[in-house]
Amino acid sequence: MIKRAIISLTDKSGIEDFASQLSRLGVEILSTGGTAKKLREHGLEVRDVADFTGFPEMLDGRVKTLHPKVHGGILAQRHNPEHQRQMAAHGLLPIDLIAVNLYAFDKATADPACTLAHAIENIDIGGPTMLRAAAKNYRDVTVIVDPADYPQVLAEIKASGDTTLKTRFRLARKVFDLTSRYDTAIAKWLNAVDADRHPELA
Repeated sequence: MIKRAIISLTDKSGIEDFASQLSRLGVEILSTGGTAKKLREHGLEVRDVADFTGFPEMLDGRVKTLHPKVHGGILAQRHNPEHQRQMAAHGLLPIDLIAVNLYAFDKATADPACTLAHAIENIDIGGPTMLRAAAKNYRDVTVIVDPADYPQVLAEIKASGDTTLKTRFRLARKVFDLTSRYDTAIAKWLNAVDADRHPELA
């Protein structure tokens, strides 16, 4: 059953309706930064991830979701008694749905004036980590990287309280396709950097 979701998006298209419908279905919504602000502006009740973890965002936003209360909640196998025992022992709560997309590295580096420092700051760490964790645990967690999947996910939750295993597997495959392309783009851009032209590498 989907009871708790993390929504943290660069591409926020369609998110107001999706989050609103999740909320009406009784799903607790956790979020960060600009996504949380946008959802609140539309009258939605949102819990900050920092409040959920008890640990503030820090290091200029580099650390937001990298916390055991997030990743334990995503990775715990729901039918594994030992996982459930450890969850209870450490006060971890399950996170059943992840809707995340990534910092726009390609967009940032498409600008000819993009510096190495700016490119590095547009490498997403927390997003891919959450996505890969959710995709690895697709048997228990629904992960969404494409707004086009919102309608099917909502329809299935309305029908049974959860998505089907087949849908979760399909969505997990999309995650690894996305993160593979994302890492390839980063590697390709960095491999093209002429170190002699970047004083910060001197």
